[in-house]
Formats: sequence, C-alpha cells, structure tokens
Amino acid sequence: MFSIKVSDQLYNHCLNQVNNFNFGARYTANGNQEQQLTGIIGQSVVMDLFGLGYVDGGDGFDDGVDIVFENKKIDVKTMGRTTDVRRSYTNNFLKLQDYFNPDIYIFCSYNKTKKEVTVCGWIEKEDFTSKRKYFPKGSTRYRQDGSSFQTFADLYEIDIVDLNDANSIEELKAQIKG
Repeated sequence: MFSIKVSDQLYNHCLNQVNNFNFGARYTANGNQEQQLTGIIGQSVVMDLFGLGYVDGGDGFDDGVDIVFENKKIDVKTMGRTTDVRRSYTNNFLKLQDYFNPDIYIFCSYNKTKKEVTVCGWIEKEDFTSKRKYFPKGSTRYRQDGSSFQTFADLYEIDIVDLNDANSIEELKAQIKG
C-alpha cells in the first residue's frame, strides 16, 4: 500500500466536478454528493499518478472504465474513511456495478480527516470474482471496532490482504504490465 496527499488543487477540482455533474449513473444506489466526491477524489489521484490528469465530468458516463493502461481497462474503487487503512480492512463493492467489464480493479481509501488517498491494492476481475464475499441487501456487517451497519444494497466485500500489493505507482504499473 502507498498513500498520496490530496492537494488543495485536486480537492477543489473534484468538488467543482461533483457540484456541476451527477456521477451517479446507475438505476439505484448512486451515492450522495459526499460519496461521489470520495470516488472522484480517488479516481483523480490515480489518474494523475498515471499521467492522465483529473476526472472531467463533461466527458459523460465512463461505463465503469476509469483508466486504460497497457490495453487493460481499469476501474478505480474508493471508500471514504476517517482512519488510516490497515491490511486487515476490507473494501466494499456494490453488486449492481458487476455488469461493468473492466479487466482490473484498483481499490483505494480516502482518509477524509488527513485528505489522503491510500492505494490499497489491485486485482484482476476474474480473481476478484473468485475471492469476494457476497452480502445481500439488509445484511448486518460488523466492523473491527465493534460497530455495525446494514447494507443498503447487495454488496461484495474483498479483504485488502486478497489484493495485489504495490508500494509505489512504479511498482503498481510494473505489476499491471505483467
């Protein structure tokens, strides 16, 4: 895992994007403005690391493909947190996004307190499909701190330890290249 501080420039760009475009293009569970901002921040940080600038909502819906690198379609998934990420954490993925067809997922966490994105790891879609765990809408999920929540939609989870770990953007790119 590696972390990137979110610059004021990137944060303000993402906030402007969310204020001007609706990034919820699904039929349900589109996320509120704060959740959309979290996703756009994570995606913009990763795009910037790949030399692709920031998200531009004017480009329209991306069909679940945020980046193309080495002819591989990549979807960046970002969860908002208020703590630093630990290898024992998990990442959530809404089942309704499963019909998109990326080759790879990059999972990130955005620490809202520190304004920092952590690239938790990556996984090829076929491996994700075999390693994830399914929880139907309304399932009670328990966090490590003992708190719980009910899923608002059908949900998959994947543990960070099940992702391919990279300690830098250079290492991530090299791993994806194969």
